[in-house]
Amino acid sequence: MKYRKFGNLGIEVSALGFGAMRFPTRGNQNQIDEPLAVRMMRYAFDQGVNYVDTAYPYHGGESERVVAKALRDGYRDKVYLATKMPIWLVEKSSDFDRFLREQLAKLETESIDFYLLHNLHRHTWPKIRDMGVVDWAEKAVAGGAIRYFGFSFHDDYETLEGILNDYPDWSFCQIQYNYVNEDVQAGTRGLELAASKGMGVVIMEPLFGGFLAQPPESIRRIFQEAPPKRNAAEWALQWLWNKEEISVVLSGMSTMEQVVQNVAASGRSGVDSLSAGEMEVIDRARERYGALHAIPCTKCGYCMPCPQGVDIPKNFELYNDAAIPGHNSLQLNRNLYAQLADERKAESCVRCRECESLCPQHIPISEWMPKVHRTLGNTGEAD
Repeated sequence: MKYRKFGNLGIEVSALGFGAMRFPTRGNQNQIDEPLAVRMMRYAFDQGVNYVDTAYPYHGGESERVVAKALRDGYRDKVYLATKMPIWLVEKSSDFDRFLREQLAKLETESIDFYLLHNLHRHTWPKIRDMGVVDWAEKAVAGGAIRYFGFSFHDDYETLEGILNDYPDWSFCQIQYNYVNEDVQAGTRGLELAASKGMGVVIMEPLFGGFLAQPPESIRRIFQEAPPKRNAAEWALQWLWNKEEISVVLSGMSTMEQVVQNVAASGRSGVDSLSAGEMEVIDRARERYGALHAIPCTKCGYCMPCPQGVDIPKNFELYNDAAIPGHNSLQLNRNLYAQLADERKAESCVRCRECESLCPQHIPISEWMPKVHRTLGNTGEAD
């Protein structure tokens, strides 16, 4: 396992971090296959992964509890534990302590190493800032309940800059970043800004919700024909590990095979390790992706549950797959759409827009739903 500096904190973390948002499940997202998830995490820990990231709402609130099981039997002492406060549920300042106490209990620990404000953005930051979250966090650090205080972020560069200026003592931040998102949200500018301030920078969505790991044939050929031989997922991960500003790359792994492959890939990682030719391969793939991905959905599930029962991520997944030029999957995805229960289909959207305020990608979901139904409902051609 390769290790990297975590900002100016004087600690080192594994190049690969275990993201606990996409555990293997049994039937639905809230039913984690616990024995398999624990085996996967412990395999990673045994191979040197020393950073695990979870959050209050992951898997319907079950993720933290399952992470705690994996950290029993002495594993807690080997791993840096990160979790996040659901700031959208905070109504009063006393909620800060309430959520932290609940999370400490679920995680079966007396202290959380890295505690994040979850999905901080331009609307939530002023609210909780003015509720005194910084003073509260500093007291929590002094009392030992948390070691380091940071935030996860899904907004633009200017918002990130403002947050960092408002409170200059952040220890770390977590941003969405991958080779097709250099100019999306915080982007490369945000990565470099945070690193320049001595912050540890944690990367989420390195594979853009899995989309970069299973590319269409036209992109798969770009990677297959280029040396050295790597699968699409490793190309994406190595591009990130190539950057010195990045402290740890999280991967939300759902199978043991993914864990084994990503652990092995991390052992081949290094800053400035990609050649000019390898960077050109990534550039070609990026250009190709720019013409393919209609809706920037990462299937994070923050938009769920829909009050009407619409399965928003599934509808977007089917639409994106059907819209890929040359993919020849329009009829297949229409058939899959037809098999969804009526309430799960895009046509059941009533445009209440509750989901849009929760979407980290700021997708105008209510505008897309009629287009999705026109395409997949067999009532017209793809928009």
